[in-house]
Amino acid sequence: MRTRRLPGRHRRATERQATYGEVIAVKEFRALWYGQGLSLLGDQLAQVALAVLVYDRTRSALATAAVYALTYLPSILGGPLLAGLADRFARRGVMVACDLLRAALVGVMALPFMPFPVLCGLVFLVVLLSAPFSAARAALLPEVLEGDRYVVGSALQNMTNQAVQMLGFAAGGAVIAALGPYRALAINAATFLASALILVTGVRRRPAGEHAGGRPSMWTMTRAGARLVFGDRKLRTLVLFAWLCGFYVLPEGIAVPYAVELYTGTLPVPVITGLLMAAMPLGTVVGAFLFSRFVTPPGRMRLMGWLAMLSCAPLIVTAMRPPLEVVLGAWVLSGIGGAYQLAANAAFVQRVPPDQRGQAFGLVQSGLMAAQGVAILIGGYAAEKLGPEPVVALSGITGLIVAAVLAMIWTESRGRVRTQTAT
Repeated sequence: MRTRRLPGRHRRATERQATYGEVIAVKEFRALWYGQGLSLLGDQLAQVALAVLVYDRTRSALATAAVYALTYLPSILGGPLLAGLADRFARRGVMVACDLLRAALVGVMALPFMPFPVLCGLVFLVVLLSAPFSAARAALLPEVLEGDRYVVGSALQNMTNQAVQMLGFAAGGAVIAALGPYRALAINAATFLASALILVTGVRRRPAGEHAGGRPSMWTMTRAGARLVFGDRKLRTLVLFAWLCGFYVLPEGIAVPYAVELYTGTLPVPVITGLLMAAMPLGTVVGAFLFSRFVTPPGRMRLMGWLAMLSCAPLIVTAMRPPLEVVLGAWVLSGIGGAYQLAANAAFVQRVPPDQRGQAFGLVQSGLMAAQGVAILIGGYAAEKLGPEPVVALSGITGLIVAAVLAMIWTESRGRVRTQTAT
């Protein structure tokens, strides 16, 4: 029996490439975009301020690193446990509530007399609230932008995130030197309030999703989300594509010791470190723009596996201990390959039911944070034993092998879908 297929004209219409102009013209997307960019800029400023504040109080590199590690742990825990709030309640309401709570918590952190243990607890809670916020925003975006607009909107948000991170880290030190860390934290609290106001005025309220048998418990939703994500072979492959980032993010975690190895007396080590850490975000911005602007929707799915391999392959060149210019070029190229995440994200959204997107995105995000944190931890330990160059090269080789296997699985699953459609 043959399934009915769309006529060529209609099929081309559904695959039409969206433009940045028509995505930006959507009022609700602009609100999500502005709010995210504003709060992210405040977060980057707060990260620098927090590091300065903790070191000034403790004079301990370990304490400073421990507080930084707190920014990973809540996301790993909060994704599975709290992301379901984005499916259980109205998503705009979840985002606004998280913004208001984070504004209050960061406002308390900005008080000069706050004891260090309390400060650590507040950091944990602030980052913990980012899990339901991010899940709600990720689940809401496909409702605001349909079809290829979603991919282009995701690319625009991704480019903005990378640019804001580079700007925030670059300008953060100067701002804190002028205002002090406490005022910088107060500015971050204000960005959360501004984000909440933008969401209330720019995004319309949508009711919470309907669930069969009433509203399930958070534990039931977490188990259902895990079964959905890991019980479906295609979804499982897409999730592994997302978690592949652990291999090509690892070099950023050992940028400082790598900068020491690359030091020749021309540029200071901090400058080399900054260049290394900015290389992959720069490549990500370029790759996201080119991939979303010049590659058709079907072409993105075909190129996804190849770009995933490109995200890891250039790192292998570091085994030859090349000079700084070659390393920067390789890391930028790796960032360009990371654009495959846009296609993986779009395919994931299409396959997940709308009423489970929040939980599904939360699980993936938790794994993403865990993959990055574990990779950086392993990379740091290995770099002490072997040196940074071979560790980055090994990460590239391992990531390339994993990416090649995933690409073959993805190609096979896409071929099976086409065969089933044609019969």
